[in-house]
Amino acid sequence: MGQQHQHNIAIEASDIDFMGHVNNANYLTWVQDAVVAHWQKIAPSEAVASHLWVAIKHEITYRKPAFLNDDVIAEVLLEKVHGARAFYSTIIKRGEEVLAEVQSSWCCVDADTLRPTRLAKDIVARFLG
Repeated sequence: MGQQHQHNIAIEASDIDFMGHVNNANYLTWVQDAVVAHWQKIAPSEAVASHLWVAIKHEITYRKPAFLNDDVIAEVLLEKVHGARAFYSTIIKRGEEVLAEVQSSWCCVDADTLRPTRLAKDIVARFLG
């Protein structure tokens, strides 16, 4: 398995909906921020500068609500890379409680052409160990 990345999530008052907890739509932003942070942490700077990530699919299972003053983290794991596609697992947690589980797929694009591009094997190896 690859290197897991923990990403801290800041909950803002504007994230709270009419039911008094974080609106479900915010979880997508959290996943995107966490996946991009994982990429920026592990990939070499030249790869970060020359590649962008576009979300293709998110499948979210909501387990428990999050509230304004909660300490929440996203645990991100790159599960596999196939061509220009990357498949991530993200677990959003409050302490040991799982709030949501997200399976997502992403397309790597060249920052200049905005066309799909494969990652070099040595870059993939950094993530998958």
